[in-house]
Amino acid sequence: MLIKLRVHPGAKTEEIRRKAPDLFEIFVRAPAEEGRANAACLRLLGRELGIQPGRIRIVKGGKSPSKIVEVP
Repeated sequence: MLIKLRVHPGAKTEEIRRKAPDLFEIFVRAPAEEGRANAACLRLLGRELGIQPGRIRIVKGGKSPSKIVEVP
C-alpha cells in the first residue's frame, strides 16, 4: 500500500494529521539534516498505523517534503 506524506521538519511539536485515507501531514521536531526528519516521520507514521518503522520504506521523495512511502 502506498501512502503520500507531507513532512514539516523543525516544527515545535510532533504531530500527525490524516488528511485522507492515503494522505498524511506530519510535523516533526527533527531537522532536515542527515535523514533525521525522515526517520522521525517514519517513526510517527509507524506508531499511528501500528506498524514497526523498519517495515515502512520511502519509495519517492527522500530529499523532498512530499514523500511516498510503502507500508505492508
